[in-house]
Order: sequence, then C-alpha cells, then structure tokens
Amino acid sequence: MKKTLTSLFAATALTVAFLANAAGTAPVDPKQADILRAAVQKARPGLSIGEIRASAISGLFEVDLGGKDTVYMSADGKYIVSGTMYRVEPNRFVNIADERMQPMRAQKLAAVKKDEMVIYSPSGKPKSYVTVFTDIDCGFCRKLHKEIPELNAMGIEVRYLAYPRAGVPSPSADKLITVWCSKNPADTMTQMKSGVAVATQVCAKNPIASQYALGNELGVNGTPALFTPDGEMLPGYMPAAELAAALGVSTTPSAGQN
Repeated sequence: MKKTLTSLFAATALTVAFLANAAGTAPVDPKQADILRAAVQKARPGLSIGEIRASAISGLFEVDLGGKDTVYMSADGKYIVSGTMYRVEPNRFVNIADERMQPMRAQKLAAVKKDEMVIYSPSGKPKSYVTVFTDIDCGFCRKLHKEIPELNAMGIEVRYLAYPRAGVPSPSADKLITVWCSKNPADTMTQMKSGVAVATQVCAKNPIASQYALGNELGVNGTPALFTPDGEMLPGYMPAAELAAALGVSTTPSAGQN
C-alpha cells in the first residue's frame, strides 16, 4: 500500500509540474470571477470572498475565502479543491501559497525593531540572519538553541521572536515575558532553555502578545518557526549546516569568528 501511494504521489507531482508549465498568466476575466463568486454565495451565503487568481494549472482558479483560506475552483464553479498546491522543481516541492506570502512576511519582519528581539550575533559582520519564533519548553527550540554557537561561527545571526505555544496569557507566555524583561535577555534565554529555573519577571509594554499575534499572521503554527531574510518560512528545526545552506551561507567558519 505504501509503495502504491508513493507511486501515485510521484505521478500526481509530475502531472502538476506539466500543467503548471502549460498554464497562462493572464488576469482573471471579471465575468469568470463573477461566476465563481456566485457559486460560493449559492453554497455558503454570506461567506466573505477575497482575491480571485488564475492558478498555475489551466482552468483552475485560486479563491481566497473567509479572509484566510485559499481553495481551488473549477471554471464553472461546480467543484472546489481544498489543500496545498506545490510546484515541482529539481530536488524540492514549492508551496505556491507560501511563496506568495514571502514579500509580506519579509516586510512585516523587517518592521520589527531589533531592540524588541533577543539576538545572538557573530563576532564579525553577519553573512546572513534567520528570524526564529521560539518557545522556551519546545524540544526542537532547545536543540536549535544549542547550535547557535555553530551558526554564529558561520556568520549567521539568530534573531528570536516570542511564540508561546499555549497562547497568551499562559505559563509559556510568562516564561518568555521573563526572558524579555530580564536585564540580559540573551543570557536568560540560554539559562531557561537549559532547564535552569528563573524567577518570573514582568515589565510593562513587553512585546510577547504582539509577537505572538504577528506569528499567527505570518502562518506560524508551531515552534521553532524559521524565516529567511526574504520571508521564506523554513520547515521547522534544521541542523546548523542545513540551515546555513538554506540561507546561502558557506559552512566554513568565517575568518575572525569563533
């Protein structure tokens, strides 16, 4: 059964690749958009309908529903496909919806003030950086944190934002508030991720709730959530060498870096 499903997925991927290459890029005709809107309203009156786009597959249209979800509709509006569409490229599948969000993600992350982050910088000029939404108790977050010296040695700066997995308010949020409100957030982060008990601290206008909301807006649903400078969301924890490769950074330690 496993072999059959694998073969089916491979065949489907090849079909998507072929159709994606054949699809046009013309804007959606207003009459076509009206057909799709009318079909949605007939099925679910009052459901909000956002942007409608031609998809990578000819005859299939992307329709944003409810202000968040994207579905794919046939031209006659009679069929809806809910799920993720991938573009097939050498050595990888590219999430099309995620790719479309990259410019927005990059812009919003760039707008976060660096003094509201917990940052671990290399000793020399950074070659690149990764922005990480993190939680104190997440196992893979702790694993990634242990690799920060290796990342710094390769010239990669690590910029932390808070994402308490239990939401706000919660004990998870309280731990992150303690980090951000401490005199030395970087040291406190390392202590707490090493299992050291640190007395709870609270300070006015801490950014934990706003960073949690930002993470949700960017599509974060778990930790660690890693973002490249151009807004690409990487698939969770990655070993230091793989993360460096994803950032286009050589794994050879930089001159003058420890």
